[in-house]
Amino acid sequence: MRPDAVRLALDTELAAARRRRDGEPPRVLDVGGGSGVLAVPFAAAGCAVTVVEPNPNALATLSRRAADAGVHDRITAVQADSDALGQVVSAGSADVVLAHGLLEVVDDPKNTVAAMADAVAPGGIVSVLAANRTAALLHRAIAGRLGEAAALADDPAGRLPEESLLRRFDTDGLVSLLTDAGLTVELVQGHGVLSELVPGSVLQQDTSAQDALAALELKLAPAAPLRDIAARLHVIARRA
Repeated sequence: MRPDAVRLALDTELAAARRRRDGEPPRVLDVGGGSGVLAVPFAAAGCAVTVVEPNPNALATLSRRAADAGVHDRITAVQADSDALGQVVSAGSADVVLAHGLLEVVDDPKNTVAAMADAVAPGGIVSVLAANRTAALLHRAIAGRLGEAAALADDPAGRLPEESLLRRFDTDGLVSLLTDAGLTVELVQGHGVLSELVPGSVLQQDTSAQDALAALELKLAPAAPLRDIAARLHVIARRA
């Protein structure tokens, strides 16, 4: 499978960070990084990664995964909530700060984004990947779950009462959250523009359809209005 638009954008930023640091390993801060789904591949690519994660079980899995990949020495694990980020991470210490699947579940997204903006070095970026409320509504309507779609439309946070996540975002709201923290938004794109709408049977019956879908996803990821209905919204914002 081809790399997706999110990883391609991050690879570009990591290459820029290496240049700024005269070839030294880029410093990546993964907030709410869980079991290392992102941290381990970035460490394998030569980055120095710090993972801040409150769940000890997730950190144990991260440690095993890092050891299996031979990158244990490139990953620093810190058990802490994102609310305490400023207490466990030095200001301006990261070239790339990741918050993927985080802002939907924290108590106060504004405080979390402010802490991440403080943690990123000048010239560095904050990368946010968040659930899209428009997509959630659309997918339920297409599936005929119109009552749930209506409830999502009416709820200010874009969630249903039984869901574990606390909120979803739309494009404008996510961009405003980052700019209000003093960051400059440079990229807004969708992740999963069509992939969750294409029937799985199509992809299973025709293997070439998987490559075709991946190529189409890359093409459509930054294109409004299609990016605005993607399952997840990806924003890169830079600290001046």
